[in-house]
Amino acid sequence: MAGPRPWLGLAWLLGMAAASALPLGAGPRDEVQAAALQRLREVFDIEELPPDVLPRKKPPQFMVDLFNKVADANGITRAPGLLEGNVVRSFEDRGGPGAAGGGGAVALGAPWEGSSEGRLHQQRFYFDISAIERGEQMLKAEFRVFKLKRKRVARSEGQHFCKVELYELLEGGSKPQKKHLIASRLLSLYTEGWEVFNVTQTVSKWVGNRNSNHGFLITATHTFSNKIEHNLVTFAKSQGNLQESRNALLVLFTNSNKRRSSSFVPSSTKLNPAKDDTLLGVPHEPQIIENSNASRSRGPRAAAVSSTKSHVTACHRRELYVDFHAIGWSGWIIYPSGYNAFYCRGSCLFPLGESQNATNHATVQSIVHTLKLSQDVSTPCCVPDELKSLNLLYFDDKENVVLKNYKDMVATRCGCH
Repeated sequence: MAGPRPWLGLAWLLGMAAASALPLGAGPRDEVQAAALQRLREVFDIEELPPDVLPRKKPPQFMVDLFNKVADANGITRAPGLLEGNVVRSFEDRGGPGAAGGGGAVALGAPWEGSSEGRLHQQRFYFDISAIERGEQMLKAEFRVFKLKRKRVARSEGQHFCKVELYELLEGGSKPQKKHLIASRLLSLYTEGWEVFNVTQTVSKWVGNRNSNHGFLITATHTFSNKIEHNLVTFAKSQGNLQESRNALLVLFTNSNKRRSSSFVPSSTKLNPAKDDTLLGVPHEPQIIENSNASRSRGPRAAAVSSTKSHVTACHRRELYVDFHAIGWSGWIIYPSGYNAFYCRGSCLFPLGESQNATNHATVQSIVHTLKLSQDVSTPCCVPDELKSLNLLYFDDKENVVLKNYKDMVATRCGCH
């Protein structure tokens, strides 16, 4: 966009990023800043501001691709219904419950089944899903793991496929014995790519009982001779930057049922209505139109007011850019860097034209106001009558990547109501 875009004045109102970090005083303006910051976090459903993760950590490519599928570069939803639920949470493999650092890889090779044919190749994956909010409705859970291409060429004939089994571990420890089969499938030995398993039922149980989460186990069996071979099939695990884009993921599609609560704004710190727009970085327009009571009391000035109607700006949409960098949120929001929320401004005077998208009720109200049939009836208001949702891709406070859809965040059309 050519030329500077108007920034949302919250950047100044909240004292930039420092407003959330510095202790606030008891002055009226500091209380307003604290209330405004709290309300902004409520709108975006952020209980605690996450730490700055970017650029030291990259988001999973799957989540970036999903964001680009459901939203444009500004985060605006491309089409409703593309996203299942309104929240997508991704969790990276942490190796195992209680693993040192929480991010190590664990590839277990001990023969738990006591096979005499050789070492059983199995890999264990664990995902810390404690970031899920209470009451969040589970819709679908996917375990996504990248199968690496086998390098060793098989000596005997028929060694082209293997049976891969995914288990839920039912107990912890370094060598858990109890497990439950979730899925089984045949895979080619000489191809590579993502394998996706539906684990909705298992993860739903984990959400209901956090202590039941001991992770997943994958085993591979050669189908030709039914022998269990070591290094038959390998799935990518956390191996540094080279494998970062192939790390195993647990992806949860949910609905957040949290209701937004109203913010508390101290009565002693109410903003002056005449200054509200200035604080938000919105320039004032001349107040040319007076209410009906004032017009009637001044009598001779009524005609003068009518003569100025041609200079009144009709209801229309104006830019209102929200810059996440300016309010100190750019360290954990991946996409977008900001968005244009837009707002509606202007007058709704009789006669209301088609371009003002007036409702029948607004048309009648404007007529009653013009004819002065009631002293208390004002002109209709210029407000958004069409809104679109916004999508944010961000790191939460546990460095998990979340894609969340927020309804009614962008005014796409204004009208008189």
